[in-house]
Amino acid sequence: MSATAAAPVMLSVNGIEVIYNHVILVLKGVSLTVREGGIVALLGANGAGKTTTLRAISNLLKGERGEVTKGYIEYLGQRIDGLTPSDLVKRGVVQVMEGRHCFPHLTVEDNLLTGAYTRSGAEAQEGLEKVYSYFPRLKERRSSLSGYTSGGEQQMTALGRALMARPKMILLDEPSMGLAPQLVSEIFTIVKELNQKEGVSFLLAEQNTNIALKYADYGYILENGRVVMDGEGKALSENEDVKEFYLGFSTGGRKSFRDVKSYRRRKRWI
Repeated sequence: MSATAAAPVMLSVNGIEVIYNHVILVLKGVSLTVREGGIVALLGANGAGKTTTLRAISNLLKGERGEVTKGYIEYLGQRIDGLTPSDLVKRGVVQVMEGRHCFPHLTVEDNLLTGAYTRSGAEAQEGLEKVYSYFPRLKERRSSLSGYTSGGEQQMTALGRALMARPKMILLDEPSMGLAPQLVSEIFTIVKELNQKEGVSFLLAEQNTNIALKYADYGYILENGRVVMDGEGKALSENEDVKEFYLGFSTGGRKSFRDVKSYRRRKRWI
């Protein structure tokens, strides 16, 4: 059992359904829990519903013409469904979106400072020094335009910008996307350090199941908008069905995780 298994619940997603354009049902009764001090991985193929889940939590669905139509979401014991994204940031929930979304015509340091818009000058400077202690490469590139930095440096900038807001929880969407394996390992190592040293909890959506389960305390596997399996990270990484479908150790011709005869679906959406 992981050290965070008995920790208080920080985030609770309870049977949510998400519909886009009033027609397209994307999430079908998704439930998950993130405990204080935990790293939870949301796993699955492209289109499984990982990003939609994060956007439902951070209330960024409206920009995509999406809405939560069933279920509810709680953070620190309070409903957050009706809060704005800025309200959530003030409460300590920050999302790092897929694709980094740095401001290309701003310097690395100016990008970082956009994450500290609610803080005083002294607090912002203190935040910068903390970010640079975790990302020394950003200190070297602090005066460079973000549009001319590498993908890895932009991912570090996006994560550093989130850290500037003094988060209690970071929703991290596809941090490994487009990065070389060495950089992916470096990013996840820093995530682990932020978790252990700063006490930041993480819910991360990731297609790279192997690296995610190496660092996550707990994981949920999504397929077609439903949670089809969950468990502690170590247990999932050793599960034979997970190995076959998500870690590349194929032993047969199955096309879907649902085809596994030994699997009994947990009907969380009922």
